[in-house]
Amino acid sequence: MEIPNEWVKGVLIDAESLTEERLDEVLSKFLKDFEDSLEEKGWPAYASAYIVSKAVLNAYTRISAKKYPSFCINCVYPGYVKTDINYNCGILAVEEGTERILRLALVPSGGPSGLFFSNNEVAPF
Repeated sequence: MEIPNEWVKGVLIDAESLTEERLDEVLSKFLKDFEDSLEEKGWPAYASAYIVSKAVLNAYTRISAKKYPSFCINCVYPGYVKTDINYNCGILAVEEGTERILRLALVPSGGPSGLFFSNNEVAPF
């Protein structure tokens, strides 16, 4: 999922400066621009609220991982899973998507934290 707005990308990618307050700024700007024209302001034209919410949630994962270093806090994209939300058009069975989530949930203490996993591999935010 791509957010074309360069300012937003800069905020979400800068893990060192990422804070809850910065995420609030992103969301406030999105809501303000939502009233005008999202596409003109560099936001996704299609499914913008979904895409922005996922990007901010992924960013919040990194904030939480830094805030609570004794926990393993990660985010995971299980893949395009056949579910009711996509009218069962996904390519993965529910069991396959679930396995990917459980694998990450069961990482032992001291495992990776603050990362994004896609297809069972660390992926860029």
